[in-house]
Amino acid sequence: MRTVISRGSVRGGLIIAAAVVGSVFLGATGCGEDGDKDGVPKDYKVVAGTQLCGGRAVTADAAEALKVITGSSRFEASSKEHTVAQAAADLAAGPPSSTMYNDACRVFTPADTPRFELRITWRLADGAPTDGPVAPKFTVLKMGEEALAAADKAYVRFACRSPRFHDPSEVAHIDIGVERWGMPQPPEGDVEALKDAYATVAHSFSLAMAKELRCEKNGGLPAKPVLDPA
Repeated sequence: MRTVISRGSVRGGLIIAAAVVGSVFLGATGCGEDGDKDGVPKDYKVVAGTQLCGGRAVTADAAEALKVITGSSRFEASSKEHTVAQAAADLAAGPPSSTMYNDACRVFTPADTPRFELRITWRLADGAPTDGPVAPKFTVLKMGEEALAAADKAYVRFACRSPRFHDPSEVAHIDIGVERWGMPQPPEGDVEALKDAYATVAHSFSLAMAKELRCEKNGGLPAKPVLDPA
């Protein structure tokens, strides 16, 4: 394990995410010489959705989906370590075995707007998904090996054989999750529209991860999100 220190969110305070394989991301509020009198870091930026997480993880469709989820089309710029390239490097550095969820990127609305935080994660799963029951809140979609969408989260699992792995012949099963973080109340709004939006963001990051890892046939993921129930 290694430790990576990053700016994180202005409003997020100290964020700690422990990982078995990957990074521990630490972010702190800027102040003093590194920020202005309001405690905002000098390098603080607000960007469009397509510029988040390294600029290759969020498609135009996913940026529109983020607007449906958060109500905003502008977001705090991601730290340099919160990119799909870094997440892929962390994943490829370890053996393709089961792990806990690891932070890939976090999405924050700007500091002068109502707080909203999304957590995007990756995990190496034990294998292909089983045909077990799915919680009623989830809709099953036909993307990758498995895709589940709810009004506050979505997950996509895909299979990846990659020359970047220690054993290029072995298949890794990768879960990508997108979840609203720190939400005490149920989500408000059109449930089906929110499900589609979360699924679109999860697909966008999954496809970006598959491409970054150079997965064979992009991990079997479609070029566009499939939002009709399986």
